[in-house]
Amino acid sequence: MPQHIGIVACSAEGAALCYRTICTEASAALGLHRHPEVSMHTPSLHRYVECLDAGDLEGVAGLMLASARKLADSGADFLICPDNTIHQAFARVAPRSPRPWLHIAQVVAQEAAARGFRRLGLLGTHWLVASEVYPEQLAAQGLGYVRPSDEERDEVGRLIMEELVYGLRSSRQLQYLQGVIERLRSRGCDAVVLGCTELPLVLDDATSPLPTLDSTRLLARAALRRAIGVTP
Repeated sequence: MPQHIGIVACSAEGAALCYRTICTEASAALGLHRHPEVSMHTPSLHRYVECLDAGDLEGVAGLMLASARKLADSGADFLICPDNTIHQAFARVAPRSPRPWLHIAQVVAQEAAARGFRRLGLLGTHWLVASEVYPEQLAAQGLGYVRPSDEERDEVGRLIMEELVYGLRSSRQLQYLQGVIERLRSRGCDAVVLGCTELPLVLDDATSPLPTLDSTRLLARAALRRAIGVTP
């Protein structure tokens, strides 16, 4: 029997894409209509945002752990979080968690190394891009990175938190994000991390000036492999 996946969700659109990816791609390995058991829990998004705005990582960790305990009680064997930003609290969560976790940035960094990329542009919320969530994991794989400018971080963060988390998409968003990625390419990047689980709603390899590392789907696929006992 596949293991039971617990999803510690934060924002709805990214969590929904992660959930859909697990369920729709599982049939290739397990058979028609088959997928692992999946449970998901999320508090109101505003609680995470208030903690992030206040720099309260212990509060973020508390919310993640509350979800983790509920998912463990529901029978989850391991946990994933389809939200890059709140992985800032991961070091506070993992030692106190009732179940083991996959780390989204570690999954992405391993994929980048496997694909031969060397210098990655970082896209995500302003909280995420300013953090060490990706630099730490990329460094562990011997990879370099580039952060967008402060102005670009603020505007990408606004697009995410005011539009994409609500499922709102537009050509204007895409044009702006393409411009940011072009500038990352000019600074020596050979790929870009979609380090917000909503960014794949508007960006992919067909629309990005650089190859993309889709954190949402990469995490979902890593969870699926773990659940069914398949190594990468």
